[in-house]
Amino acid sequence: MDQILHQIGGLVLGAVPTMLLFLLTVILYGFLVRRPLTRILSERHARTAGAVEKAKGAISDAETRTAEYEDRLRGARAEIFAARDARMKQWAAQREQSLNDARTATAQKVLAGKLEIEQGLSDARRQIETASAELSEQVLRAVLPEAAL
Repeated sequence: MDQILHQIGGLVLGAVPTMLLFLLTVILYGFLVRRPLTRILSERHARTAGAVEKAKGAISDAETRTAEYEDRLRGARAEIFAARDARMKQWAAQREQSLNDARTATAQKVLAGKLEIEQGLSDARRQIETASAELSEQVLRAVLPEAAL
């Protein structure tokens, strides 16, 4: 048994430099690789999270601008429709006014025509009455001798 313990002691004593080198490698790994890598990864994560936050901010800003644009577009459309309706009402009123003017002018022309016809009729009646009086005198002269007149 003594021999086994002696061999184990020799193995442990031979493994001490390997263990020391392993511990030194682990410590150097921590200082040279792990800490800088962790720092760089945390910076990248912060930058990425910052970029994500900036992107979220840009998206919310774009949504706000889109909503404002849609509101302005709705307002512009409402103004256009209101202007179109006003123009249509104005055109309808002008058309009605033109129709009323045409009706009035036509009624005046009809009235003037009627008056002209009545005037012509009365002139024709007077001419007929004068002509009939003259014709009756001529008929009487022709039929009755001149002494009876």
